[in-house]
Amino acid sequence: MTDMDPSPVIHSFDPQAEVKITERNLPHWFQVGAAIFITFRTADSLPKDVLVRWQRELEHWFKANGLSIELAESTAIQKSIRHEELLDTLSLTQRREYKKLSDRVFHRSLDECHGKCLLKRPNLGAIVGIALLYYNDDKYDLDRFVVMPNHVHAIAQFRAGSTLDIVSQSWMRYTARQINAETGDSGVFWQPEPFDHIIRSPEQFEYLQQYVFDNLEKASLREGEFLYWERPV
Repeated sequence: MTDMDPSPVIHSFDPQAEVKITERNLPHWFQVGAAIFITFRTADSLPKDVLVRWQRELEHWFKANGLSIELAESTAIQKSIRHEELLDTLSLTQRREYKKLSDRVFHRSLDECHGKCLLKRPNLGAIVGIALLYYNDDKYDLDRFVVMPNHVHAIAQFRAGSTLDIVSQSWMRYTARQINAETGDSGVFWQPEPFDHIIRSPEQFEYLQQYVFDNLEKASLREGEFLYWERPV
């Protein structure tokens, strides 16, 4: 893309268009040409005590609503083979409230900066930023991203021929090798499965844009401890 090319139009989810749904521990909705909010995190970003606290908060909500607490452990600690069956016991309103609470605790826990938080180091954060921008305006169109000390948020819209799984895994594999080479480590750097949410409306898109920007203030980061980029207007 040259300086004279127009910025791409970012679209929300089209319920009439083809959508691919896959699932490992997390559900993943993918649609070519629909913006997706993506979070991936370092392997040490949510230690066991933080996951247990997440589980306890969910259990409190389930108990307050007269529901089984089994889904709390399946969400925060280890996904149960009965996970979908347990979800089906919730009403539509309860499922929305449960997901909203779970997502809020998840993102709040990341902002507490657990683990080594190596991405505070500008040279390591830059490795991630360069990787995200490498195929921008080619395989996908980035709206913005922020590299936090132990996680990354990005809003991206993928083009035909690309998939969320292939591109996000290439970000993670490449940057893990580069960061380990820089630090002299050899272990797993990223948590294997990213979190992603297909953006369903223009209002949600604006909310998530602001969320990415506000994440810096929520985590009380100083200049040099993060890397923020947004598409020029």
